[in-house]
Amino acid sequence: MDNNAVHQSQFVYLNGCATPVLSRLTFAASAPFTVALAFRVEPDEWVEWEFARDLLLTGLREPAGIGDIRIRPDLSDQDDDVLVIELESPDGYATVEISRQDVRLFLDASIALVPPGSESEHLDLDAVIANLTTARP
Repeated sequence: MDNNAVHQSQFVYLNGCATPVLSRLTFAASAPFTVALAFRVEPDEWVEWEFARDLLLTGLREPAGIGDIRIRPDLSDQDDDVLVIELESPDGYATVEISRQDVRLFLDASIALVPPGSESEHLDLDAVIANLTTARP
């Protein structure tokens, strides 16, 4: 296990379906501005979305995001423990319901690795540029 990363798996509900889907949240100190949210669609296949950690932090408290990813507390939920994540792409749209407490624990662990405001100290800009400029087959 990478000591510079946080991984959390949980079951989530998509579009109000009765059957939960396995998901995982990932944060790595080497990519300190982003988190990844992935869903298992087949035993060995995951669909992954990457977005700003700040978006997830803000979305815990209030509606956040105006683009392909929008996050908000489920204000209609009586126990106040559901976070709604809306994902949109040319391939479709999905609404994810995830435990706010699970997301809080995940974010607390990510903040322990990289406190907000210190992300640039953990970013290897040379590696980012090399990755962007490396030819791929």
